[in-house]
Amino acid sequence: MNFETIRCRIEDSIAVITLNRPERMNAFNVRMGNELAEAFAELDLDDEVRVIVVTGEGRAFCAGADLDPEGQAFKAFASRSGEEVRDRPMDPWRLRKPVIAAMNGHAVGVGLTMAMQCDIRFANEDAKYSFAFVRRGVIPELASHVIVPKVVGMGLAAELLLSGRTIHGREAAEIGLVNRAMPGDAVLPAALELAKDIAVNTAPVSVAISKRLLWESIGSTIPEEQRIESSLFAWVSRKPDSIEGVKAFIEKREPRWNLKPSEDLPDWPE
Repeated sequence: MNFETIRCRIEDSIAVITLNRPERMNAFNVRMGNELAEAFAELDLDDEVRVIVVTGEGRAFCAGADLDPEGQAFKAFASRSGEEVRDRPMDPWRLRKPVIAAMNGHAVGVGLTMAMQCDIRFANEDAKYSFAFVRRGVIPELASHVIVPKVVGMGLAAELLLSGRTIHGREAAEIGLVNRAMPGDAVLPAALELAKDIAVNTAPVSVAISKRLLWESIGSTIPEEQRIESSLFAWVSRKPDSIEGVKAFIEKREPRWNLKPSEDLPDWPE
């Protein structure tokens, strides 16, 4: 995959996508959005890739939209329809494998809402994080009005989204906006360590099903979720990975999984 605004490398079943505009603090533009979507689409189809890690080159993760002095930063996004955004298939939460945001540095605006669409977030304890949209005359996007309240609660979500105030990584971890905060040079190694654990020790189809259940639980009730979950538990229990997982545990060896997310996912219960 050849890109201009991002880099992508795959090693040991882990794909690392690096936002690569360090001279602009990895500011987000249309090309970066398109290239991320293309990379996500290809990686989602590759069953050899078990986990995707997203990080930034240089001292920032992503400084938000690429602002220009004429105030036209959001013009390129103004013509998008709700249907286009709704039908976009490659936001991180839609992928069939875990996506970890390794926020090595500052994340502002879309840099933070994009990370909120990832499944797991590690942050630089000293970096700055902000949903700055209302301070730029627009509103938070990428479903942040749904995701952020589910992650930190309505009160804190209102404080963060309606003020656009800046917090540091330590506070982000304290309020649960990110999973962990640590020194900047430890963020990517920590994300890769978790990614390796997932890649080696978890069944890919089980993870894909569990991830979808987690994200769909945002809009469902407990009875609805339990009904679907029970049906899917019965399905995976009949598959060879449920046998292999137990045998590998008893025999104290790495599992050898059989099912592939690109081919073997079940029909989703109605």
